Amino acid sequence: MTVGDLSTLLVWGSATALTIALLAYTFALARQAELSSRAEAPEPVLAGAATSAADGTASVAGVPGPPADGLPADDLPVDDLPSGDGAKAAGIARSTTLLGGVLLLAGIIARGVAAGRSPTANMYEFTLVGVLTAVAVLVFIERKRFIPFVGVIVLGISVLALAFALLVFFIQADAVQPALDSYWLVLHVGVAILATGVFTVAFAAAALQVLKDSRESGRSHLEQPWRRADGLRRALHRWRVTGPAWAWLRTVPSPRALEAQSFRLNAIGFVGWTFALVGGSIWAEHAWGRYWGWDPKEVGTFVAWVVYAAYLHARTTRGWSGRRAAYFVFVGYAAVIANFTVVNLIPNGLHSYGGL
Repeated sequence: MTVGDLSTLLVWGSATALTIALLAYTFALARQAELSSRAEAPEPVLAGAATSAADGTASVAGVPGPPADGLPADDLPVDDLPSGDGAKAAGIARSTTLLGGVLLLAGIIARGVAAGRSPTANMYEFTLVGVLTAVAVLVFIERKRFIPFVGVIVLGISVLALAFALLVFFIQADAVQPALDSYWLVLHVGVAILATGVFTVAFAAAALQVLKDSRESGRSHLEQPWRRADGLRRALHRWRVTGPAWAWLRTVPSPRALEAQSFRLNAIGFVGWTFALVGGSIWAEHAWGRYWGWDPKEVGTFVAWVVYAAYLHARTTRGWSGRRAAYFVFVGYAAVIANFTVVNLIPNGLHSYGGL
């Protein structure tokens, strides 16, 4: 077995471990949702309970009960720590995520040894290092608080990316073409990879922020009763973000805390992306004799940079916050992913030969 074959085997092992971690995160999230839904379920109204015509809620001996129309209130306490089966799933998720990261790191190192260079020269290697960065950031931010939803999003993207890397992007480890044989391969491409991994976790935090805000603000809540379709109303309420099925959202940090976390990660990623953009221009001048040539990859990188720059500007100087800021994050991450996939695979530009 060659070192290159060992690298591929380690990456497959990492993909397996991260898939198990994804399943564990999913189970923990489902368990959290089940327990939260039970905690929010309305108690049966005892005989003789008085119904307040003013607020439409039932009460017994002066103690407020559930709403008379059967829809649960949203102020019931829910434990934010996993327990029972959820605790076991959380332990498995954390341990297998760490194992997957270690295996992936070993695979990347072996890939670099086999190729005799920095393992950042093509889409396959870009994906490996990007996934490793996302997993490392996930492990770091979950040191104090286990948030299954973020783990599901980050590992879902990571497992899908590794599957594409192994089945679609894979090429044998080899030396790079002369144009890529430069220390800028580490500085320019390496930093862009790290920024992409950080953006991935920031995207997951922003998605959770929107869901949490939707629940707290009562968005999608059906305020007016439907006299002839009350059963349908209750069913719709249950599966909307404001309903019991999404009660687990009350166990996650507040929208403001999630937004702050996403902002910090995006700011770090933006610094790295800016360095990659500037470094790429310097490298282009060395390799092709011009700083900027409107190559598809250059344009795609610049578009993503503009979106994140607009996000940071709107967030810090224009006072944009909440859902509007999160939507900027969604657009920015979509631009980054499109820059890696669509721009790499469809247009024919100067970066095409390197898979970058």
